[in-house]
Amino acid sequence: MEAMVNWKKEILSIPNLLSLFRLVLIPIYASIYLNAQSPMDYYFAAAILAVSVLTDFLDGKIARRYHMITNLGKVLDPVADKATQGILMFCLCTHFKPVWLLVALFIVKEGFMAVMGLLNLRKGRMIDGAVMAGKVCTTVLFAALLALILVPQMHPAAVWALVFVCAVFMVISLVAYARLYYHGEKMQDLRS
Repeated sequence: MEAMVNWKKEILSIPNLLSLFRLVLIPIYASIYLNAQSPMDYYFAAAILAVSVLTDFLDGKIARRYHMITNLGKVLDPVADKATQGILMFCLCTHFKPVWLLVALFIVKEGFMAVMGLLNLRKGRMIDGAVMAGKVCTTVLFAALLALILVPQMHPAAVWALVFVCAVFMVISLVAYARLYYHGEKMQDLRS
């Protein structure tokens, strides 16, 4: 019974509700972007992404400032981030073919993270927060994706440049997390 009360308390915390809100925004964004007919439609899709990024920033700030960090939030926040990034990239592939390279790298990176996360959960451990390389990668990725949404007629050379920059940061992030998993640093023991 106590576990159920704690679960409800965790899910109803403001940071976790903001993460859930970000998940709700995903199909709304995708629908607007994929059906866009005018520049205003793309701007509206970008505005939804901006709201998602803002709530991502706020959930972390609120959780740390008001001591609302939960194990659920440590899972829910990155899931919302990755789901948003994945859908954004798939949507952008409809207009910008080079983004498929990011999708492939994203699948490799996040597949590795998912497998390693599950293996560590089986051992009763999880990463205790994001590493700086992951935070920087997320910021760069969202900025680049936002630029692609706002400029649907972007020059192909600029698209390739954005894809290259994102790919570099994704590889750096992947290496940072691989090192973390290999050395067992920054892990939280869930059994205690």
